Amino acid sequence: MKLKQQQRGLTFFGLLFVGIFLAFAGVTLAQVVPTYVEYMAVQKAAKKAAEGTTVAEVRSIFDKAAQIDDITTISGKDLQIGKQGNTVVVSFDYAREIHLVGPAYLVMKYSGSSQ
Repeated sequence: MKLKQQQRGLTFFGLLFVGIFLAFAGVTLAQVVPTYVEYMAVQKAAKKAAEGTTVAEVRSIFDKAAQIDDITTISGKDLQIGKQGNTVVVSFDYAREIHLVGPAYLVMKYSGSSQ
């Protein structure tokens, strides 16, 4: 009796539950990381596009950078382009949906600017 009270640990069902939870978290993380990597590429392309002087030139620079970095979520026509003093400011916002299970989605909203 004394030996049984000192034993501690997970039961098989506890281990199974933890394993399923870790697998679900791993699959979700594997889908989230590429969206964040793409966001960083969009941020870099927006900063590069801010070097342009006209709206058409800014969009063209962004589209060329998007083609190189394989950005498919947003294009040059989706950018908000303005001026702040003498500086061109390129800003963007978009959302990515990640399907989890059934009708459940994880929505990632990204926004940023060249400033």
